[in-house]
Amino acid sequence: MKKILLTGCQGQLGRAVQEVYGDEVSFILTDCLEEGTIRSLDITDMDAVLEMIRSEKPDVIINCAAMTNVDGCETDFETAFRVNALGPRNLAVASTEVQAKLFHMSTDYVFPGTDSRPLNEFSTPAPISAYGRSKLWGEEYVRHFASKWFILRTAWLYGEGKNFVRTMLKLSENHEEISVVDDQFGSPTSADELAKLIHRLEPTQFYGIYHATCEGSINWAGFAEEIFRQFGKTTKVNHVSSQEYKKMNPASADRPPFSILDNAMLRMQGIEPMKDWKEAFTEWVRKGGSPA
Repeated sequence: MKKILLTGCQGQLGRAVQEVYGDEVSFILTDCLEEGTIRSLDITDMDAVLEMIRSEKPDVIINCAAMTNVDGCETDFETAFRVNALGPRNLAVASTEVQAKLFHMSTDYVFPGTDSRPLNEFSTPAPISAYGRSKLWGEEYVRHFASKWFILRTAWLYGEGKNFVRTMLKLSENHEEISVVDDQFGSPTSADELAKLIHRLEPTQFYGIYHATCEGSINWAGFAEEIFRQFGKTTKVNHVSSQEYKKMNPASADRPPFSILDNAMLRMQGIEPMKDWKEAFTEWVRKGGSPA
């Protein structure tokens, strides 16, 4: 049976990957803390990574571990760099030693978001935040040190974990109205859809960088309104500009204003595309996507 080592297994993508694969593979589940069948693995510790991967000899490594707190990355860049760059480097080195395929998750934040058209995999990265810079370095290390690698750039991810959907639903519990920016555009992406894409790509040798978002786009305020509509909430969404939001929250990091990715490589490789964002969100809600 194929062995898959999964880092960040308790995060929203890690959970979705386990659900998609089910019992068809043998998982080596790892996360920050040991719990039950989950083993503790600090991906920033090269010795620990090498020891586990040499011992387990997985066929595939799926790296779902990351520091995704965008504002926190600004104030603690060293930790962000260790987790988002050195961690992937360690996994890349170890994957090459055992000839495992490596899946690494990256982000739309490697781009500045200043272009008015969707960016494909051949566009030049130029991150404007510490989070984006740390993730771009992670990409570079994977490309340099791994021999069989897939880098999936995704965006606006939601699933069973901490995310924008849960934040909006939590705010709706005690706010009659909230302010959300309407000049930042992207593609809300279901962790379920991203996990299905990993499942489709994993048996192939179509290595490289892929943009991996649900199709279609919306701004944050529009997405918040769709969340409230689908969950039957009456909270009003006030549309504000990024500049206005920055005045209300001066410590917030800069975000790309136009963050829509073009999944060009999926089309060129003939890989089944990801669903439209609204269809995927509706499916997730009906499946039991929860604010808990």
